[in-house]
Amino acid sequence: MRQKILKQVGVLLTVSILLTFLVVSLTMYSKFNGYMHESVREEAEYIKVAIEETDGAYLNEKISSMKSDNRITLLNTDGTVLYDSLEDASTMGNHNDRPEVREAEKDGSGEMLRYSETLAKQTFYYAVRLEDGKILRVSRSIDSVLGYLQSGIVLVAVLVLGIIGIAFFVIQNQTKKLVEPINKMDLEHPLRHVEYEELRPLLVRVHEQNRQIAGQIQELKERHEEYLAITENMKDGLVVASQTEVLSINKAAQELFQVQASDCIRKPISRVSRNKELKKALDGALAGEHIETVLETHGRFYQLLANPVKVSGKTYGAVIMVWDITEKNAAEQMRREFSANVSHELKTPLMSISGYAELIENGMVQQADIPEFASRIHQEANRLTALVQDIIQLSKLEEGTSQMQEETVDLYELTEDIGDTLLHSAQKKDITMKIEGITQEITGVRQILYEMLYNLMDNGIKYNVEHGKLWVHMWKTADKIYWQVEDTGIGIAKDEQERIYERFYRVDKSHSRQTGGTGLGLSIVKHGAALHHAQIRTESQPGQGTKITIEFPLDRET
Repeated sequence: MRQKILKQVGVLLTVSILLTFLVVSLTMYSKFNGYMHESVREEAEYIKVAIEETDGAYLNEKISSMKSDNRITLLNTDGTVLYDSLEDASTMGNHNDRPEVREAEKDGSGEMLRYSETLAKQTFYYAVRLEDGKILRVSRSIDSVLGYLQSGIVLVAVLVLGIIGIAFFVIQNQTKKLVEPINKMDLEHPLRHVEYEELRPLLVRVHEQNRQIAGQIQELKERHEEYLAITENMKDGLVVASQTEVLSINKAAQELFQVQASDCIRKPISRVSRNKELKKALDGALAGEHIETVLETHGRFYQLLANPVKVSGKTYGAVIMVWDITEKNAAEQMRREFSANVSHELKTPLMSISGYAELIENGMVQQADIPEFASRIHQEANRLTALVQDIIQLSKLEEGTSQMQEETVDLYELTEDIGDTLLHSAQKKDITMKIEGITQEITGVRQILYEMLYNLMDNGIKYNVEHGKLWVHMWKTADKIYWQVEDTGIGIAKDEQERIYERFYRVDKSHSRQTGGTGLGLSIVKHGAALHHAQIRTESQPGQGTKITIEFPLDRET
């Protein structure tokens, strides 16, 4: 800034002085030129009077002895030169064609500024007519005027240089004093002390920008805190890395890789994990590729997704997402097993139906046996229908795709309806069925509750012994309603009590075939209980019967 001020002021000062000198010089030139013209005229008039009074003797006696800057010329009436103060008159040509001479012959006097071939200079001529008709001409070159001016140029130049030097010294000191308060200005609080009022608009803008920057910094801080709050509470692992180091790693990723953030931030990615799959995914993302792979660590499986971070087509880093898919893999395995089991379970009754029908079609069955074969076909068809219905219902419960309308359901009334439906089956095995309790109302899906309780009571009959017993109890506490079924059947071993709720799992497979079970009843019970936020407890020992209790909460959120 100082150099700029010095340069600008120096140039301005120099130009000002030069312009002043030029104007003064032109003014002086104009004045001197006017004085010169006037002096030439006066001298011509003076010499005219002298010549006329002395009959021309003045030129020979006085002029030759006088030292004058003017050139004096006397012309005859025909234009020939009679006398010249600088040149030999006999060698000079006729001057009758000179403009000032012709004008003097006509008007008595004449003047002209023109180039003199004799002197080779720009010259002012003044001619006057004498009484005898001769012409007296007095002239002076312009160089005489310029000579006066040139004599002062050196002095003026020295003066200009001196003034410029003094001016630069003064300007430098003043600039230093001017800039010093600006250099010491408190830019964080520019309006506290304003040294120059001229700077106030600028300082107001600086203050406003400081305020805006402070607001932006606060906003960035809040967004960073929001980012940390979101990422730290994510269930999935998140790692953000540049081309060379880790920029961010959330809590889930720290737990997954068993590291601390302080050991990873601003450190190479190898500090997070030396797993080959992770390094391969990161290298691919930093190369601009989208990488998706599965990472296995500490006995669990994780889905890993690495994406590049690009700005204007250039990759500056990578974002790595990691989430646990162990349960997903287990569910996928279960789905495959379920598909295989469904295929097997559907194939068995279909093969039976197809076989019996083929025997009848080919006439390989006696007429008396046809009703028996038709009965078997009907049983297998009913079994197939029940299996398909159970699969559909279970799928709806698992996926939550069905529109399930909740209503107030009386468990005691619902249990009595199921008991009436199963009475014939119980009587065939001479099983005593007893329902105890009072009206117990809950909010739920009637169809699902019916199937849950039906399957539990149906199993209590199917897997009971001949002449056994089946009890159903209902009671209520301050926060729950309990529904319990107990039988005197074959019982369940301790290590199998959790697995009985798996699809197609059977404790006694041969017995299940005989009773026509689909293997999905207890799975429906499990998913129905989850739908109603209920808990299931199983108590059983082989040969001593089974007791299953469902606990329905009274204050569940619907």
